[in-house]
Amino acid sequence: MSRFVRPSKYRHVYGTANKRELCYDNVRVSGNAWDTNLIKVNPKFFSLNWNSSGGGAFAVIPLAMTGKISDALPLYRGHTAAVLDTDFSPFNDNLIASCAEDSKVFLYTIPDEIGEVDIEPVVRLSSHGRKVGQVLFNPVAENVLLSASADLTMRLWDVEKGVEKQEITGHMEIIQSVSWNSNGTLVATTCRDKKLRVFDIRSNKVVQQADSHQGIKGSRAVWMGDSGRLATTGFSKMSDRQVYIWDGSNLDTPLRTTNLDTSSGVVMPFYDGDSNMLYLAGKGDGNIRYYEYENDELFTLSEFGTNVPQRGIGFMPKRALNINECEIARAYKVSNGSVEPISFTVPRKSDSFQADLFPDCVGDEPALTADAWFGGETANPKLISLEKGFTATVKKEFVASAPAQAAEEVVVAPKSDKDYQEAYHKLRQENEDLKNQIAQKDVKIRLLEVQLEQLTPA
Repeated sequence: MSRFVRPSKYRHVYGTANKRELCYDNVRVSGNAWDTNLIKVNPKFFSLNWNSSGGGAFAVIPLAMTGKISDALPLYRGHTAAVLDTDFSPFNDNLIASCAEDSKVFLYTIPDEIGEVDIEPVVRLSSHGRKVGQVLFNPVAENVLLSASADLTMRLWDVEKGVEKQEITGHMEIIQSVSWNSNGTLVATTCRDKKLRVFDIRSNKVVQQADSHQGIKGSRAVWMGDSGRLATTGFSKMSDRQVYIWDGSNLDTPLRTTNLDTSSGVVMPFYDGDSNMLYLAGKGDGNIRYYEYENDELFTLSEFGTNVPQRGIGFMPKRALNINECEIARAYKVSNGSVEPISFTVPRKSDSFQADLFPDCVGDEPALTADAWFGGETANPKLISLEKGFTATVKKEFVASAPAQAAEEVVVAPKSDKDYQEAYHKLRQENEDLKNQIAQKDVKIRLLEVQLEQLTPA
């Protein structure tokens, strides 16, 4: 056995959960069975799929609102069925997209101050034919959104104009996950047909395709920064949980395969391109494993563990971490009734800025406009330095140029015999009113026909 230890500045990274008073309690997490992370995080808020009656809803909670969340928290409504996924704009902290089982994609602007009334969407997108399971903003172009649906298509939207720009086909089964590469030109997907695909998204072409994990349970994919590599998680035929590393330009065979364990929960992968660390969080697990990627190898670092199982997880963008404490990642763990922040820290004594831990990272300024990106232009993300710390940008106003569509009425199911009777009488009255309207129109049509006959020369 070798006596030498591989040198790494991340070898001693450790995770620390926030104190209870700095967590978020009394949250009503959605019980929908769709495979989703449930939560998304940006420097000002986190969004959470909410368990609500009367159609689908989600909550957007300011990060400063720790402790017990009020039962009167305003929700983001508009969907007529359960919300399945949300995503914050990377260039506007006050803009969020959502998708749901009602086959719709909605855009909302987030007020900085929490009010008392529910929030309605400012843009409604409705081209999909079945439920929409994923939404994801482009990492370099402003106001470009990707949605993936159970109708086996993906669609590209210019959300500012409220128009669909591209339909992407090529899947034979339901899409399980989507991931943009670092410059927003390629999208990797995993699918229920057990294949990994890489799309040139603007030309609607599958540029790479391969057989991936052969288990029947969910699979995920994530691009590994700007390395051109992909990490996928899934299951073997024997239900072992696995992680594969792929060359995104050649999917003939995985560069590396690793079996994790035999647990049953879907593994959610997250990659930090600045530290080259891969975080793996299994649904129903109490632990988060983390690895360092180097020369197409995954080196195990450690794991953060508790006895509380996680239902979903989201990671904070690098630009908003606490660099003074050498915090290199922060996860927000969703369990039943609570959200718990977990900080991953490199132990160092120096109070000065650690440039080797915090290289320039992706900022909040777009590299391209939507028109430029759809026109074929390509650019890398704009980077910022964290040496002077992070300052949240002033709220950007999102002005949709598309006319707002009319909201659909949300029908609440009756809960008692009295409610059923009232609903029955209401429907019966509506039916009678419609019959009367039709009868009146029939009479008017007959009168017009008679007048037309009188005016027609013999």
